Amino acid sequence: MTNNARLNILIVDDETPARTRLRELLADIGNVNVVTDAKNGKEALNLVNQMQSDQVQVDIVLLDIRMPEMDGIEVAGHLQKLPEPPAIIFTTAFDSYAMQAFDIHAVDYLLKPIRFERLQTSLQKARALLPGQIEALTPLNPQRTHLSISERSRILLIPVADIIYLRAELKYITVRTAEREYLLEESLTRLEQEFSRVFIRLHRNCLVASACILSYEKRHVKNEGSEKQWVAILKNVPETITVSRRQQHLIRQNNH
Repeated sequence: MTNNARLNILIVDDETPARTRLRELLADIGNVNVVTDAKNGKEALNLVNQMQSDQVQVDIVLLDIRMPEMDGIEVAGHLQKLPEPPAIIFTTAFDSYAMQAFDIHAVDYLLKPIRFERLQTSLQKARALLPGQIEALTPLNPQRTHLSISERSRILLIPVADIIYLRAELKYITVRTAEREYLLEESLTRLEQEFSRVFIRLHRNCLVASACILSYEKRHVKNEGSEKQWVAILKNVPETITVSRRQQHLIRQNNH
């Protein structure tokens, strides 16, 4: 993003008056182009994917924080998966106390009602967020609704509710849904902390969605010796997950 380049801007806000207000303000600022707007986070990510396919680069996203289904902080995290992520400017009606987190981590934001001069200044200094900045803001959004995968310069959104298990393999996490597998670059430990209400650890390298466990059985497991092992039988997939000795108390809990 060069200083003299015409900036392509995407507006994301669930309130129509807020989107209209930003369009009106931007119309009075030179060298900017509102490519489109979106009324929620999922729509915004779909639009960005479409623009990537059309080879249209989004330079800046004016991103509301509080939106239904997927809030702005989660959207920003998903956008970081793009090969060239856009700069993010959060727009919010949060009170000043909540905004201290943004000040500390040098993330730019605009408090509503947004003023022309402040918007102009923010556009001039807009830059892509660092992954650490998004990470630092996650306490404002403790649990994502989706995981995102970067695949052929697109962002694939996987609803957490569709995930059957997460398995650590070398540098990647295999994310298994009923339809297919995806490869994710994240920490299994961090995923366990974030989604402790959704997944349980059956093995040191595997988290399984509690709702997807049909039963536990003792079976011979390939490469696990001659003794039968406890395994979890799962919904919608043929594979089973071995339960480590340390986690076998879960079987006892399930049987009571």
